[in-house]
Amino acid sequence: MGRSPSDEFAYQAVYRYLESQFDNARRSGQLRLPSLRALARVLRVSLGTVQTAYALLEHEGRVVSVPKSGYFLRVDDQLADGPGAALSGMPAQGSALKLPQRALLTHERRLARQQTRRWGAAAGAGSEQLQNVVAKRYTRCCEHPWRAEDVHLGPDVRAVLETLLPALGLRGAMALVASPCCWRLLNALQEVGMRVLEVPSDAYGQLDLAAMARQLRDEPVRLVVMPSCLGMPQGRLSTQQEQRTIAELLAGRPLWLLENDLDSELCFSTPPKLRLRDLVDPQRLLILGSLWATAGAEAPYAYVLSRHAEAGRAFTRRAFELAPLRQQALACLLSKGETDAHLRGLRGDLQWRMDYLCQQLWNLCGEWLTFEPPEGGGLVWVRMREPGAVRQAQAVLAGSALQALPGDWFSVQGGYSQWLALAWLGEHPDPLNEALQRLARAIAPRVDG
Repeated sequence: MGRSPSDEFAYQAVYRYLESQFDNARRSGQLRLPSLRALARVLRVSLGTVQTAYALLEHEGRVVSVPKSGYFLRVDDQLADGPGAALSGMPAQGSALKLPQRALLTHERRLARQQTRRWGAAAGAGSEQLQNVVAKRYTRCCEHPWRAEDVHLGPDVRAVLETLLPALGLRGAMALVASPCCWRLLNALQEVGMRVLEVPSDAYGQLDLAAMARQLRDEPVRLVVMPSCLGMPQGRLSTQQEQRTIAELLAGRPLWLLENDLDSELCFSTPPKLRLRDLVDPQRLLILGSLWATAGAEAPYAYVLSRHAEAGRAFTRRAFELAPLRQQALACLLSKGETDAHLRGLRGDLQWRMDYLCQQLWNLCGEWLTFEPPEGGGLVWVRMREPGAVRQAQAVLAGSALQALPGDWFSVQGGYSQWLALAWLGEHPDPLNEALQRLARAIAPRVDG
């Protein structure tokens, strides 16, 4: 298939081909999508290219994979029609927040020319370079350095966790998670059969650490999942005192800490230097990250940092097919500081967008809902005051510039039924204001004449 005139990656063309089949699939009722091998054969691309396209669609919540059955189109309107970037707190790709695609393509073309002159490069070169760069970015001190062999790569978050957690003997175990919890993490934990227990929030929206202490004391918790610094969907930054208290609660307990570092780069200000990872036993630490924020949909790869030998063996056995050249290009992008410059601009743009959304939300709908302005990310976490307003809001916002994600997506124990995560999907204020006016009319209490 190669490159199109617009210099897109081959997997982007596969992605667009699959998108073009969605309407036909819905009309025919045939929701099963082509297998990896069948699509690779028809489009004349590699299995890795097809897998990357499917991984992106799955990350966006538009398709689901069923073990031993294949890929299927999601039919829920909120998932099938809306950009999945909102699920991760990222803005829509069509917005003014342009990710460093051109720099990534430039590196990939340069590396391809170099490898052609050298008659090809070793298949593992891309992984090794990217692992080295990620390890260096996470190493803070000489006492506990991260090594390339501690970095384990996968096509997306779900694939990484489905490989990691069974390898550590956590299938069917109990996980304690900060609530509300990242939609992707909840699904991945459930996919491997883990029982999820949620740490509730107090009246101020902060984690109820007294409740967490009781849960750790009374329940057989094997894994604790906590945000690195930015909790989504609320967009709330953890305080240093909160992180120190959590570290004290975990000290000496035979459990794993999975630090969720998926959204840290989306803080409006520079992310804080002190993280939970700096305060806990490094041998019981797992750090989950993604290249989504730094490279966008061009690289939906995820990774986990772990010093446990069995984790490395599990990823070696799984043998994910990730394009070596693309990984080398990503390594160049990260090591040369280009992503850091991009992130500085991204944070400023995100903050402007969320400030504008919050101001308009308050002006037009403030009487009928409550919220706290986020400190990062691309979501506003709102609570409806009237029963039934959540469903009304979802219905009236369908297909608009303001996507409404139901709060119960972020809980497995029935919480947040009165909450919504709102994401501004476009870049122009007029469609947003129109959507907010529709929202205000839908949720305002009816006055009988």
